[in-house]
Amino acid sequence: MAELKLARLPDRTPVKLGINVMPDLHQDLVDYAAHYALAYGAEVQITELIPAMLASFIESDRGFLRSRGPRP
Repeated sequence: MAELKLARLPDRTPVKLGINVMPDLHQDLVDYAAHYALAYGAEVQITELIPAMLASFIESDRGFLRSRGPRP
């Protein structure tokens, strides 16, 4: 079979996590979602924002990225 320019897609199956947060963090998330709606004109559930927030945090943590090294 011929090689394709596009590499094989990584596993994109979502993994469901259940977490508990303190009431003050929950309120911060609710407030953040309200500010998001004002900024972008679209309401989103906090459950939709949390994965993006976590990904943004990890992508900005240079110390973690250096210690982890390149991903396969």
